[in-house]
Amino acid sequence: MTKTITFNELRRIKDSLPDGAMQRIADELGLRVETVRNYFGGANFREGRSCGVHIEAGPEGGIVELDDTTILEKALSMLDGANA
Repeated sequence: MTKTITFNELRRIKDSLPDGAMQRIADELGLRVETVRNYFGGANFREGRSCGVHIEAGPEGGIVELDDTTILEKALSMLDGANA
């Protein structure tokens, strides 16, 4: 499923995650941690892969279209669990 979100909102989600969340998401999904970081705006394609994130310049850091929301859903569920 695709989703459109602002880049700033995607970064706010990333910045709200608890310590170790990137590694935990990577482990649960069988990905490299750098791939998860790239999903949230990183650019280490030597160690990680691209993961269907398309950024278009604009207000709020631009618009991001996510081809697959699995990583985002994992991050949001971690935030929901931390706030429960």
